[in-house]
Amino acid sequence: MSVVVPTFRRPEQLRKAIASVLGQRGVTTEVLVIDDSPEGSGQDIVSEFAATQVRYLNTPEPTGGVPSVVRNLGWPHARGDFVHFLDDDDTVPDNHYAAVKAAFAAHPGVGVVFGRVAPFGNASDVQMARERRFFDDAGRRAAACGRFGPRLAFTASMVFGYTLIVCGAAIMRADDVRKLGGFDPRIRLGEDVEFFGRAIRQFGAAFIDRVALHYHIGNPSMMHAPLLGDIEIQQHRDGVRRMHAKYRAERGALEFYALKAFSRLVLLPCISILK
Repeated sequence: MSVVVPTFRRPEQLRKAIASVLGQRGVTTEVLVIDDSPEGSGQDIVSEFAATQVRYLNTPEPTGGVPSVVRNLGWPHARGDFVHFLDDDDTVPDNHYAAVKAAFAAHPGVGVVFGRVAPFGNASDVQMARERRFFDDAGRRAAACGRFGPRLAFTASMVFGYTLIVCGAAIMRADDVRKLGGFDPRIRLGEDVEFFGRAIRQFGAAFIDRVALHYHIGNPSMMHAPLLGDIEIQQHRDGVRRMHAKYRAERGALEFYALKAFSRLVLLPCISILK
């Protein structure tokens, strides 16, 4: 298991993230820390761990917080059979990688395995309650989508509906990451939705009904902010437009509009019943 961890000036959180990976049982792991800070804020933390397990890379030029670019610097160096993109302030639940490995073995035809998200953090009680409701509902939607098979409903939900996951909740086969070419560097927000939507459409997915990620809610964050400003809102809209345009170009207008209709006319009503 190769774990790509972008980091930006969060040494204490980075230490916990790495420890949660190295504490996994039944799976050989390596961690690739990609530091996006010009001063190398994560280097001292990485030096605390064995060099054979944790490798450190600096971005040639700091991106100012473009996750797609930072992650793309890491995965080409992966030596494991699977790749996990983990943010530096999130952690992996105990024994999760063993469960993922078993899920891939049970579903040899799929390229993505994902599970539920458990938010935590020091945000307000109101925000935390909202986040828990959102991710609880996302887990129920994912379980319902799984009844339609490994591609159709998962893809429709990611591309046209409510997202099912955040980046760290999913793990991919390394060969499939290479085939996709990684994340789209032109997408500033929602890059993980586009990436995993594309991955699931091409390779299929399996949902495991267990917590896959302890997801930190807070601000500031390179990967997530509880409230979006005008710039972030525009970046999100731009990302959705580019995702849709790419889907039409790659899969054709007929499939694009058929999937959109399926999402609205079939999937949403069925999820409401099944969940």
